[in-house]
Amino acid sequence: MEISKLAVIGAGAMGHGIAQVAAMHGFEVVMVDISEEALRSALERVRLSLERSVERGRLSREDADSVLSRIKTDSSLDRAVVDADVVIESVFEDKDVKANVLRRAEECAERVRLIATNTSSIPINELAEALSRPERFLGMHFFNPPQVIELVEVILGDRTSSETKDLAVSLIERLGKTPVLVKRDVPGFVVNRVIARLFETVSHLVARGTYGIEEVDSALKFRLGMPMGAFELADYVGLDVLLAIMKVLTARDSTFRYDQRLEEKVRSGELGLKSRKGFYAYPPTGAGPALSPEKGKNVNLVRLLAPAINEAARLIEDQVAGPGEVDKALRLGLNLPTSLFAHVRNFKREEVLRALEELEVELGKGYRPVRTLFDLLDTGSTTDRNSFEELIVKVDPPIGWVILNRPQRLNAVSPKMLDELEVAIKMLEKEASVRVLVLRGSGERAFSVGADVFAFAETFNEVDRSKRATELSEKYHRVTGTIESCPKPVIAAINGFALGGGLELALACDLRLASERAEVGLPEIRLGLIPGGGGTQKVVRSVGVMRAMEIVLLGERIKADEAYKIGLINKVVSAEKFEEEVREYALRLAELPPIALGYAKLLVRNALDSHISDGLRLESILFGKLFNTKDLVEGISAFLAKRRPEFKGE
Repeated sequence: MEISKLAVIGAGAMGHGIAQVAAMHGFEVVMVDISEEALRSALERVRLSLERSVERGRLSREDADSVLSRIKTDSSLDRAVVDADVVIESVFEDKDVKANVLRRAEECAERVRLIATNTSSIPINELAEALSRPERFLGMHFFNPPQVIELVEVILGDRTSSETKDLAVSLIERLGKTPVLVKRDVPGFVVNRVIARLFETVSHLVARGTYGIEEVDSALKFRLGMPMGAFELADYVGLDVLLAIMKVLTARDSTFRYDQRLEEKVRSGELGLKSRKGFYAYPPTGAGPALSPEKGKNVNLVRLLAPAINEAARLIEDQVAGPGEVDKALRLGLNLPTSLFAHVRNFKREEVLRALEELEVELGKGYRPVRTLFDLLDTGSTTDRNSFEELIVKVDPPIGWVILNRPQRLNAVSPKMLDELEVAIKMLEKEASVRVLVLRGSGERAFSVGADVFAFAETFNEVDRSKRATELSEKYHRVTGTIESCPKPVIAAINGFALGGGLELALACDLRLASERAEVGLPEIRLGLIPGGGGTQKVVRSVGVMRAMEIVLLGERIKADEAYKIGLINKVVSAEKFEEEVREYALRLAELPPIALGYAKLLVRNALDSHISDGLRLESILFGKLFNTKDLVEGISAFLAKRRPEFKGE
């Protein structure tokens, strides 16, 4: 999958942002536009963006100059794409314009392996009709600004090949982004369909006088924790862009509609932040609207949010994307502090259904509750635990089990397993019935023997092996960081080998139990490597510098008894009764107060990385917070009554 040159067609806000991201990750990029002035302006915006990064210490001057040197400009599409490996079209959101550009690009790009459109809403199959080889084509929807937003939706057309899909996903990961696979081509894809439903709902409520614009935005921002209100977001995106998305949706899906006042604003030049006037007026400084929490205190949150959650549930039901992918897309695309679905736990079933029923009468069938929404209301979770390919995820209250499931490869860690592991930990973190997580390997031979050499072999095919390997290491750190930051205790249950990256996963867990036949170690040095998943740092925190030196420099396997003696594991348990003893240990933890456990875990982990005075200050703060919990009252009451406490995490 060697790719060296990208052509980005369109030098607008999205185009120049995509070009900058690609150049920052080592690619040669040519930016194409029919206007030389537009190209000069785009290059200047890239330069200013890089300059800000230098001023903030995020980028060195040399690196910024190097990034800029990798971006070329050309007003000739034919000349620019002729030797491009990948072409990304990012012109105006108009089907005919995009189709013509894509057709020309395909005709002129002699060695192209992937052609992508950055459309935000137009169905991929419609654009694919312009191409003679649609198997090389798909949607690659970046979000504004591309330099900041982590999400990229990858939208498959009916004729997109699996090779093209794999190439696109690999490229997006190399760009430092998170891909979300949209398996079924629908207008608006995932994020924009949900945004459109939300905007349609709040526009209706404002038009009928139920709430004012500031009341809606205040409620969304301050009571639901969204970074922007709906109307504030519309101004930021651009009302012309929003109108284009709404027109695509309404023309292809009769369940969508839009307020004509949106069209009137665009016609009058009120485009939002870019024109200094939209739903709000903006001073020359660019300051946002002065919203206050007080304005949204009486807004019915269920009426605002239920339609958007229902639309997201519909995407899952229609198999547009899996539950985890929909959740991830919405969190990253909208920069949400928590899952959109998590709000259902705070809503009463009858209130959600009543709100949708009333809106269906007023607006139409787009508000009819879907079956998946009923499942969500009943269980509080949309995550399909059967959707993982390389993990088994089981909820056996109060324990959540995450099982590394590649026994034929001794549970060796692949890139896919890392992705799934991150999703699974976050899923169980939100599962109300789970108090403790257990991470273990499938079968009895291994917890995990480390990174799968074959699965990571593409690293050795890269032009810049070092850069790619560094990115893989950073990805491993992110996943282990997810385990460490989970507020619930995580136990590593080690039966058999835990070597290299396998031990590094175990080191990220809070507690480690090993069977008598377990063997652990960091053997990377014997391959000419060093541990890359955090081993050099985390083993020191478990056994001290001298023991860590021995473990890392010799790379030898350590038997369970010896690992226990040096403090690498917490307990050695019987091999014959391994799962039974792990379960019993987990149940002991699960009986304890969840909030206090989370605080205790945070403080202990924080102890090695902060000054003792900072740690003591945080300890005092969290100690005080626990005095406001019902669990403390229960604990004291049970102690005085000489009974077993029943902690509820409240």
